[in-house]
Amino acid sequence: MKILNRKRLIKSILLLTSISALLMILSFNISFSHNEVKYKKVYVSKGDSLWSIAKCEKNSNVYFQNKDIRDVVYEIKCLNNLKNSELKIGDELNIPEI
Repeated sequence: MKILNRKRLIKSILLLTSISALLMILSFNISFSHNEVKYKKVYVSKGDSLWSIAKCEKNSNVYFQNKDIRDVVYEIKCLNNLKNSELKIGDELNIPEI
């Protein structure tokens, strides 16, 4: 009986320690991520594709720095509620920037 209680106590301590560590990590990330995201408008021109716009933004926009081009395309699609990658001349896209 004492061994069972000791094991349960050790498991409880480990669980509480893990949860505390996770909460500390999450609060650290939240407190140090104060970059305010702004949005700019980009208008689709003849010959533009979602891929070409994403590539241009990846190369010139700090917000997309160190992100994979596929993630940039996906984020632009989601932000602008695009069902697919088809764009029309004159379409207005919201693009995040820092």
